[in-house]
Amino acid sequence: MKRLLVLLLFLVQCNVFSQENSFFERPPLFSNCENEALELQQKCFDETVFHLIFENFKVPERISFNNYKGEVIVLFEVDTIGKFKVIYIDAMYEELKTESKRVFSEFPKIKPGTYNGKPTYNQYSIQINIPLVNQVVKTIDLKKIDEISQMELEVKSEIANINSSLLTFEDQTYASQLNIPFTHFDYSKFDRNMNLVGANSHTASKPFLYEDVSAYYDFKAENKKLEKPASSWVGKKLWNEHLVQLQGKDYWFTIDPIMDLEVGKDFDADFNSTYNNTRGLLFKGGLGKKFNFYTTVFESQGRFAQYINEYSESIKSYPDPSIIPGRGIGKRFKTDSYDYPVAEAYLSYTPAKFINIQFGHGKNFIGDGYRSLLLSDVASPHTFLKLNTKFWKIKYTNTWMWLKDVRPEVMEDKAFLTKYMANHYLSWNVSKKLNIGLFESVLWNNTNGRGFDINYLNPIIFFRAIEFEAGQGSGNAILGASGKYKINDNINIYSQFILDEFSLNDVKGGERSYKNKFGYQLGVKYYNAFKVDNLLMQFEYNRVRPYTYSHNTIVLNYGHFNQSMAHLWGSNFSEAIIIGRYHYNRWFADAKLIFGMKGFDYNNGADNFSYGGDIYRNYNDRPFDTGVELGQGIKTNTFYANLQTGYLINPSSNLKIFADITFRNFNPEIETASINQSNTVWFNIGLRTDLFNWYFDF
Repeated sequence: MKRLLVLLLFLVQCNVFSQENSFFERPPLFSNCENEALELQQKCFDETVFHLIFENFKVPERISFNNYKGEVIVLFEVDTIGKFKVIYIDAMYEELKTESKRVFSEFPKIKPGTYNGKPTYNQYSIQINIPLVNQVVKTIDLKKIDEISQMELEVKSEIANINSSLLTFEDQTYASQLNIPFTHFDYSKFDRNMNLVGANSHTASKPFLYEDVSAYYDFKAENKKLEKPASSWVGKKLWNEHLVQLQGKDYWFTIDPIMDLEVGKDFDADFNSTYNNTRGLLFKGGLGKKFNFYTTVFESQGRFAQYINEYSESIKSYPDPSIIPGRGIGKRFKTDSYDYPVAEAYLSYTPAKFINIQFGHGKNFIGDGYRSLLLSDVASPHTFLKLNTKFWKIKYTNTWMWLKDVRPEVMEDKAFLTKYMANHYLSWNVSKKLNIGLFESVLWNNTNGRGFDINYLNPIIFFRAIEFEAGQGSGNAILGASGKYKINDNINIYSQFILDEFSLNDVKGGERSYKNKFGYQLGVKYYNAFKVDNLLMQFEYNRVRPYTYSHNTIVLNYGHFNQSMAHLWGSNFSEAIIIGRYHYNRWFADAKLIFGMKGFDYNNGADNFSYGGDIYRNYNDRPFDTGVELGQGIKTNTFYANLQTGYLINPSSNLKIFADITFRNFNPEIETASINQSNTVWFNIGLRTDLFNWYFDF
């Protein structure tokens, strides 16, 4: 038995030894190298490769004209049938890459390299010096099989393989689940397309997804019309392309600079000029077909028209000097300006065709008008989770939000108070012309350690029922409805109704009770107005009774960062708005007129009652229960007019140059320390990446 075991081990050793003796590698062979000794064949291969390059490479005329001195690095492969394949090229000029590919494509087919007698792949790297000279350059063999394992080879080739897999960039934004940045003017460009009679679109819940709008509006075709001829890199990036754009098989992303550089003059202010200086980056992209991401970072300093500065400081959070309307907290910059950094970002995931999920920090809007009485984008950005579901003739939007009350009286340990809002909006296309929407919202805070109440995560439950279960006064629920009727392809009418509290007895009593807290909106849009293509005319009327959106619990108002989550003016107001928007190629113009009336509180020491215009005040501070009228308190008439015109520099980044002028007349019946008559003429010019709405019309 022992003898058999010894014999077996001896045979195994002999077998292994014989395999090791037959283990060798031969490089690929050109025909002129076949008779060379084995140890010289690699050198012959190297010299032949460079000779072919030297004989066939033609340095492009532009490169020679520029007297360029540099190199081209080429990673190439000889496959198992002896064909040359370029894997990756690194060069400063695109023309050099193109020429390198051409030269290698004309290499002859040769004998492949072998490993242990079998054909194998061989990868090499070579440097081509520019200007081209008759160099003696040895290629670097990336596959020494007797030294490098197959796994190591694959690892060393990962970056090269990624680079070689890059595709010619085609902007995937328009077919993605990214939001179209919500600006009223840009949305007006495709508003008619989405509101054609018979279209099964849903236009109230904003921002829209590119994928949804692409079914009605051809972004690529429209941008192609605007494309400027440009051959240089600078020209392409300035007029047509993203600054950075990259695309592979299963991913893409773009990077663009953000800027809002403005200078202006408020002719009635006590300072020399207004300005805004915003710099930032926008990074967006997609992984696969179902997942997208978007992030922006803004760093800004600014000084605005005097009435805006005064309003910013009137809603400030202690100890900061201001809150910039719609943006966020403003720190002091120099002596009379503000520094206000902002970041907005979200993730968008579409697990199935009928559903989209988003989580991020930003804004949302519900409505077909310029204003919204349900949910608006006038307040600062906030954290949100949103679920959009579409099927049949239904679109159902659920939004959960984390808001902040930043007033000193509710701060604890220098931390702002967190409150929560959940709302759902059901949009139903009843017919090819009629759409109706139902809205419900509830707002609550961390009473008794309640935190974020998971009961409100149920996307189809009635919030009012949960509010009763949690206890009286545990939340503030609001109901609403909307409607839209398409008279024809060019004219539609829209409306909203908001109900904050309902007491049938008080309504029937006819005594104008403070409990009659409601508001409504009526509007009409006229596309291609007066047979002028791309001209939109719009009229809108909004009216909200006193005490709407407020609450008898100090934090349960319908607000965030001392701003309304609905209409910019809060409550106790009426307004009429006339808007005209026009675009032609890259040129655009926008005009807006607003006639409004609002009631303000006196707050003069003798009369400190709440008259229903400030949604942050406890409505128990009211002066009377009945006889409540619109405009009560200090009745103030406001006229606001703005005219803007400009030019779209780059459609990919939405960079615009513009000039605008604003007229504002604020005329209270009685002046107090905080309510003063003012007239403003504000002229402004700027360069802006247009990504969100500014609301200065208050």
